[in-house]
Amino acid sequence: MSALSRGRTLKSRSPSVDGIDGAIEAAMIAASILVLLLLIGLPVVTLFKKSFENSSGEFTYLENYKAYFSQPRLLWSVWNSFWTSAVVVTIVLPLSFIYAYALTRSTLGFKSIFYSIALLPILAPSLLGALSLVYIFGNQGFLRGLMGGNSIYGATGIIGAQVFFSFPHAFLLIYTALSFSDQRLYEACDALGAGRMTRFFRVTLPATKYGVLSAIFVTFTLVITDFGIPKIIGGRFSVLATDVYQQVIGQQNFQMGAVIGVVLLLPALLSFAVDRISRRKQVAYMTSRSIQYTPKQDRFRDGFLTAYCILVAFVLVGMISIAVWGSFITYWPYDLTLTAKNYDFNAIDNLGWPAFTNSLKLAIATATLGTILSFLTAYIVERVPGANFARNIIQVLAMSSLAVPGLVLGLSYVFFYSGRDNPLSFLYGTLTVLIFSSIAHFIAVAHITFGTALKQFDSEYENVSRSLKVPVAKMVLKVIVPLCLESILNVWFYLFVRAITTVSALIFLYTAQTKTGSIAIINMDEWGFTAAAAGMATLIMGTSIVAKALQFALSSAMLKQTRGWRRK
Repeated sequence: MSALSRGRTLKSRSPSVDGIDGAIEAAMIAASILVLLLLIGLPVVTLFKKSFENSSGEFTYLENYKAYFSQPRLLWSVWNSFWTSAVVVTIVLPLSFIYAYALTRSTLGFKSIFYSIALLPILAPSLLGALSLVYIFGNQGFLRGLMGGNSIYGATGIIGAQVFFSFPHAFLLIYTALSFSDQRLYEACDALGAGRMTRFFRVTLPATKYGVLSAIFVTFTLVITDFGIPKIIGGRFSVLATDVYQQVIGQQNFQMGAVIGVVLLLPALLSFAVDRISRRKQVAYMTSRSIQYTPKQDRFRDGFLTAYCILVAFVLVGMISIAVWGSFITYWPYDLTLTAKNYDFNAIDNLGWPAFTNSLKLAIATATLGTILSFLTAYIVERVPGANFARNIIQVLAMSSLAVPGLVLGLSYVFFYSGRDNPLSFLYGTLTVLIFSSIAHFIAVAHITFGTALKQFDSEYENVSRSLKVPVAKMVLKVIVPLCLESILNVWFYLFVRAITTVSALIFLYTAQTKTGSIAIINMDEWGFTAAAAGMATLIMGTSIVAKALQFALSSAMLKQTRGWRRK
């Protein structure tokens, strides 16, 4: 748009429309900041404050931290958490890198099937992998002899289950990094006679190093902050996640629980900071002149990578299948007759099926409200002019949830929403608080997704709406939302799946009436009903798969309606 036409646009604006738009934008900014403070900022600040107080609420400086670091057992938990997380990263990184490399840099067949299989663990609670290992290598496992007299309950089981759980997260990051490569660089290597190793270390690895770094930090944070897997298969092997649970729930020592929560928060904050710094140094390897990399056929390479992918896919599907199979076994391992009685959850717990219903309510509410909030925050940050300070506050609050583990967030909610001075304390113990914590836990990814989508549209949309005396809010609903429909669907179903499978963010907040399916899995396993626990995990995973299938169907149908203008 030329300077003259812009001037005409400015002159044609309606003062009433501009006034309404300004009021709406100011209200949006104020509401977003308030909501994000209630969801993330104030609870985390309350956790920090609690770690410096005694049981009477008096400020004690560093006494709680001195007491914590003077206990050898608790210090061992810190060490155990760090070294198991490091081992999982060491295992997952090459496994996921080779798998992603096979799908992006070879000509193997059935890539879409291998890709879908790699993502299956995301659709299940993290507990499912632990339950599978119990069936395979547990005290009554059919391959327990391979343990050589050792027990799966402990560090070995935690590492194995965490590798299964964190593999798809690392795979997605590395797959995305490997998907963008300029074929001209490889053609230059061929012209210069560079070998395969030279191409890998001089071209492939530099182009993907930031994706690899992100995979390292994400995997490390997922493992060190996860509660469900250590609770199911950790045995007496103590880690930070189970220690904070024991201090708060077992010993009612809220001050020590707050200290462990802060300690648990530090590695996540460090990983987040390093990841952000490394991303700033990232340069573009794909330009407007780049040519998308197309792999050439290589029998030896493709054969090896095909065999590798089949092996990894077999392990992933095998672990899921064993948990599903175990959920139909009458009495493991003495009566292997198939039965559906393990899905009669109310026979074990009167709140068994209501727990699954609560999971559905939680997931639907989290997905709906979280999608609206994340779209609103992203629109303010990317599209609302001026108010830089307020927009920066929204950006920091929305992104900060990436650095706050679910377990820490749940503990923060206990301190904040149960406080007597908090006018919102009446929400404590209700499903609403669980919904709030789930939105806060996963809003960062949704915010980033919408921010990326909104950056694609020129700011002239708002200018044109004002020149036509059309309120910006109406333009957003009529134009921006339909254009962002694909992102809206992706975010809604992402939040749905994450909310229905999460454990850590809810473990401190649920009550008998608000218990969810993922929490019921832990309870059933504690009571010795492993098959029923596997059944609930299978049911949740099946619901997630149905949701993803529904997402695909809706995307295909709705995008044909809203984006028909793009077709020739």
